[in-house]
Amino acid sequence: MWKKISAILIPTLIAAALIVFMLYRVWDDLLEAIQHIVPVYLVAAILICFGAWYLRGWRYQYIIERLGTTISLSFSTACIYLSQTANLILPARLGDFVRLFILKHEKGTPYTNGFTSIVAERVYDIVIIAVLGLLALPLLISIVPEWFVWTIFIVLAAGAAFCAFLIFSKRLHAENKILKKILEVLDQLRQVSSTPRSLAALSLSSAVIWMMDIIICYLVSLMFGVTLSFMLVLLAIVIGNLVKAVPITPGGIGTYELALVVTFELGGVPAATATLIAVVDHLVKNLITLTGGVVSLYYFGDWAVSLLKRLFREDAKKIKEEGGV
Repeated sequence: MWKKISAILIPTLIAAALIVFMLYRVWDDLLEAIQHIVPVYLVAAILICFGAWYLRGWRYQYIIERLGTTISLSFSTACIYLSQTANLILPARLGDFVRLFILKHEKGTPYTNGFTSIVAERVYDIVIIAVLGLLALPLLISIVPEWFVWTIFIVLAAGAAFCAFLIFSKRLHAENKILKKILEVLDQLRQVSSTPRSLAALSLSSAVIWMMDIIICYLVSLMFGVTLSFMLVLLAIVIGNLVKAVPITPGGIGTYELALVVTFELGGVPAATATLIAVVDHLVKNLITLTGGVVSLYYFGDWAVSLLKRLFREDAKKIKEEGGV
């Protein structure tokens, strides 16, 4: 029991401690800045955030249909909303497993296909955001820490190696049950991006999704009357999401904000301003996620609530072995 509690409690405490630390050191300046916000930029940021979620839903719908399951845009968007809402609570991105169970319960989709769909989405996300980071480097190389430059090139090299492995793995033959499953996932990943059209559709949609994410942060800065370099905001979002990809805290809360603050300060932004933009940017995105998650619970029905409760109490592997819900 203690292991289950600590697996959730410790990452949550880390997230809370990081947020409290960042807010405490600039509290007075934050209160002053909040009094002079321009609401129209907040409204624009919220609308773009909703739009980005539906674009994510379209991309996921496209991936799932490439794997042989037909779903509606509302269904795919609700899947993502619910899984990302769960990720704000559960550690180690266990919320991603929600999609596997939803697809199995509602569409009879095999778990392997559901898992492949998540892997495909993550690969496109990480590679595209690394490419965006690479584009920002020439203009901001003077403020970029060396470790980040290496991170960008490592991610891109890993993406290239993964693509090469996908091609090579066609010649491999299954020798046991585990290897057979791995090769099945690899074969499905090739199926997702097997044509120039599918590769272009997924790459372009991923790029637009991340540009919308960057624009949201830029609008948040304008809301507080701060005009930042767009490329600096781009770099901050890239670093924040690469840090967020490491599941230290639920939903990357705390670590994401810290990465943005550090990047903004390297670009000459005052600490209070950097903290305010970072915290409000993530707050807006997470509140939209929670709103969509609640609506999605009603969309899928009572069984989805039971699923989240079980994921909260039990190990995802155990649920999967029981055959889902």
